[in-house]
Amino acid sequence: MTGRMPRFPSERPILLVLAAIQFTHIMDFMVMMPLAPQLMRELNLGAGHFSALVAAYSIAAGVVGLLSAPFIDRFDRRTLLLVVYAGFTVATLLCGLASDARTLLIARAIGGAFGGISGSLCLAIVSDLVPPERRAAGIGIVMTAFAVAAAIGVPVGLQLAHLWGWRMPFLCVAAVGVIVWGLVFRVVPPVRGHLQSGSDKGQAFRELLRDANAGRGILFMAVMVLGHFSIIPLLSPHLVGDVALPEKDLFLVYLIGGALSVVTAPQVGRLADRHGRHRVFTYMVLAACVVILAIANAGPLPVWATLVLAGLFFVFASGRFVPGQAILTLAVPSSRRGAFLSLTSCARDLASGISSTLGGWIVSKQPNGQLVHYNWLGWIAVVAGLGSIFLARRVRMNDTGVASPLAAPPAVS
Repeated sequence: MTGRMPRFPSERPILLVLAAIQFTHIMDFMVMMPLAPQLMRELNLGAGHFSALVAAYSIAAGVVGLLSAPFIDRFDRRTLLLVVYAGFTVATLLCGLASDARTLLIARAIGGAFGGISGSLCLAIVSDLVPPERRAAGIGIVMTAFAVAAAIGVPVGLQLAHLWGWRMPFLCVAAVGVIVWGLVFRVVPPVRGHLQSGSDKGQAFRELLRDANAGRGILFMAVMVLGHFSIIPLLSPHLVGDVALPEKDLFLVYLIGGALSVVTAPQVGRLADRHGRHRVFTYMVLAACVVILAIANAGPLPVWATLVLAGLFFVFASGRFVPGQAILTLAVPSSRRGAFLSLTSCARDLASGISSTLGGWIVSKQPNGQLVHYNWLGWIAVVAGLGSIFLARRVRMNDTGVASPLAAPPAVS
């Protein structure tokens, strides 16, 4: 065995298509945050009202993920992905057609309901296709979608919003979604290996609910997200109002941070496979805590200093999810993986919704645009981040192999 990572021959096109799904999902979610100054101004929203728009997406995703968890392992993952991704694309179109804050809120909730399931299905498919020994690297490829969305999608979205209004980014994401749906239909094969175990899926789900290790994994995901997302929804207003970043330069935060993550996310995955997921996760969280405290407590800074901090935030705070997600995918066997990842996605979305709501309660906006008590969110993120290190080591590995549907002909339905 050499130290070089094996490549993904037949898996790579599928991983790239799944990354495209994640790109549109993340782009739809992420673009709301940098649009905050424009939305708050044009729709006359306070910090609490804007946080509710962000929370609606996450909470709807969490609730629907919880309701779908008992059934998600009963279907071919490809078929289910095509259905829910179509729903997500339509919901994103509705966001672009929204006429006011109320209709936008409803459209965001619908988008979250479908988007959350599509995200968990992508990770379940990766886990079914990629063996454990290189799974973190596979997840790293799919999760580069976050970096690409930040480096390319969000800056382009901001420029579109600047030229044609805040609705245009959502309309463009919906158009891209139609193209990606076609790629899923052509490239992703039937994924039915989890159906061939012959087990009773209802019984498997009941066993999952009694699985203490799965419970620790779900709690781990919730705390990990709380450690990251506490400062995210109001980060753009903080950078503009408190750190004195010109609003016209806000796209540079996502351009530089995303470009760095495109390079570092796959490398973090490879390091996690080589040196241990828990060790790499711990180092990433500790570095992220330092960066988060620096950002949350910063006053006016030169533009270059703000961009350096933002770049470090993307590399470490976002990068921790690569080894963190790899830890979770090994917590249950394939027969329960879809339901488990649906529940972890539910925990992720509810945690992000709660943290958004919490931010709206804690932080208030002054007439001059500055935010009061934003630094409290930084301390909440650090405490949760340190807690996630402890919880990560409590999650055991219960999956040691995988029957890839690429290795054998698909079952006949």
